[in-house]
Amino acid sequence: MADSRENWTSRSGFIIAAVGSAVGLGNIWRFPYVAYENGGGAFLIPYLLALITAGLPLLFLDYATGHRARNSPPKAYRALFKGGETLGWWQVCVCIIIGLYYASVLTWAGSYVYFSIGQAWGSDPESFFFNTYLQTSKASGFDLNFVSHLFWPIVGIWALTLIILYGGVKKGVELSNKIFMPLLFVLFTVLVIQALRLPGAAEGLNAFFTPNWAAMMDYKVWLAAYGHTFFSLSVGFGIMVTYASYLKPKTNLTGSGLIVGFANASTEILAGIGIFAALGFMAHVAGKEVQDVVSGGIGLAFIAFPKIISSLGAGADLFGLLFFSSLFVAGISSMVSILEVPIAAMQDKLKWSRSKAVTIIGGGSALVSVILFSSVNAIKLVDIVDHFINNIGIVGGALVSILCITWFKRSALLELRDHINRISTIQLGKGWAFTLTVITSLILLTTLSMTVFNLVKNGYDSYSMSLQGLFGWGSVIFCAVVAFILSKVKDR
Repeated sequence: MADSRENWTSRSGFIIAAVGSAVGLGNIWRFPYVAYENGGGAFLIPYLLALITAGLPLLFLDYATGHRARNSPPKAYRALFKGGETLGWWQVCVCIIIGLYYASVLTWAGSYVYFSIGQAWGSDPESFFFNTYLQTSKASGFDLNFVSHLFWPIVGIWALTLIILYGGVKKGVELSNKIFMPLLFVLFTVLVIQALRLPGAAEGLNAFFTPNWAAMMDYKVWLAAYGHTFFSLSVGFGIMVTYASYLKPKTNLTGSGLIVGFANASTEILAGIGIFAALGFMAHVAGKEVQDVVSGGIGLAFIAFPKIISSLGAGADLFGLLFFSSLFVAGISSMVSILEVPIAAMQDKLKWSRSKAVTIIGGGSALVSVILFSSVNAIKLVDIVDHFINNIGIVGGALVSILCITWFKRSALLELRDHINRISTIQLGKGWAFTLTVITSLILLTTLSMTVFNLVKNGYDSYSMSLQGLFGWGSVIFCAVVAFILSKVKDR
């Protein structure tokens, strides 16, 4: 299998693809808000420390796991410890679930590229997004009423994703990232320059960078920094394990990891500059303080930014095209990486051809995604599933992998360290083992425990318990059951 396995054309091709996976929607709409809410400029200190003491060590662990085994997560973890295949399939299932709703958000971003020409959202972007565009159901329960104008765009997203995946590692995944990543860099650089020229941009940057040193004494700020680092680097749920398995035997893993990690961090800081410059302009126009207009996530992308764009006058169309095109391009590269994990896993397990794996896994996922997210419940399902699968699925999988390797099968950690050191320029020592064994394990365990406790006690947001049970806890249960079943299926 090792001889016939696809490879990246070069180390640079892998780095570009890994950056493409890490740089996604969260970099643009999540990091600036998380930073602002947790101390502004002071947050950059715990964020960079989290990157060095947890993000990069876990990234190196993923790289070593995939590269050593030359296999996707199920077989890669099975080679390290007993029961590892179940963990690998858990990560595969997490990627399948993420792919279902990620396509929906990409559909919105793509649609808003079109809407930004002439500002189709009018004077009330919030009502346009929820009522006119998504036609969100007011009912508290499950409602699958069809929204016709959501159907074809999400079909188009899946078609584009599957076409790329049919191309394989070199002609599909790698080639698409070589196109999308430079395009994203150009789009976002122009966007940031445009934002910095707006009236009030300085006030926005002051709000973003002014440090609140007292916030650094709050443990929640540190948890937020570590939590965001795990999510933004695409670690702990199989993507980097899979991508590393396509590397040639002699590849500088630590050097590649440092480039990917700091490229991702630089993109996030650049995003913070652009986003807060624009929010400063919004506050300037409205005669308010920046903190009164700050938002994150979907609210930032599809409500706050359309308001900003509508206030720009002559440059509105260009600014809208730049912003939503950046969202779309960042998202599509991440979407491809997410689906690559289950496709590679089925190729390795059942010896399916590339085309068969893409057709069955990708086509089946597309069918479920189109049915669920062309409905009036699209925004509710995205929010619920994303919260549960990110905070339990990803964190839980990352925690189990680290505990098994560092605490219960210590020899596996030493084997992985030796493997990295044999082929990398920067050597890993006891510090790497310590950060994984103590710091990363403790942070992930604390984060997961607090999340599960709060969800059991209070639920998530104001959504009905039936929706949370079916799509929130249901997603977690699906991952557990399917992972167990697939781990019992014999290899072919």
